[in-house]
Amino acid sequence: MNKTLVAYFSASGVTESVAKRLAEAANADLYEIKPAVPYTDADLNWNDRSSRSSVEMNDLSSRPALADKNADVSAYDTILLGFPIWWGLAPTIINTFLESYDFSGKKIVLFATSGGSGLGRTADGLRKSVAQSCTIVDGKILISGDSVSTLKKWVERVL
Repeated sequence: MNKTLVAYFSASGVTESVAKRLAEAANADLYEIKPAVPYTDADLNWNDRSSRSSVEMNDLSSRPALADKNADVSAYDTILLGFPIWWGLAPTIINTFLESYDFSGKKIVLFATSGGSGLGRTADGLRKSVAQSCTIVDGKILISGDSVSTLKKWVERVL
């Protein structure tokens, strides 16, 4: 039987809301990827070039620290990995998460929330952070209004 985990990072609560409904739709466990230092509103101000998120996304080698490394990814075959789109990419904390665990032989399906951007080349940037035997699949942008039944239909297609 394929065991699924929904792992997500949410800076403002939008991705968290979608991830919780997605976990219900997929009958999956849920894990929140938390930064060691939570993001403030000022940190997320993309109009401020000196804001924390702007600095991190201008240096794609940035690896923000995680609050914990307690995700038991070894217990799962598939991980639905969610995050907000920042500057057309996954936040670099997602690379930190991927580099902190062994995803060998796992299937990772991406999902994201966005104010207007698509997934673009997000998967390409994340593949560098996992073992070659890990498969990262482009998923889709999910919106906060997606119902559990809508999400279930998508999950059935990607799993």
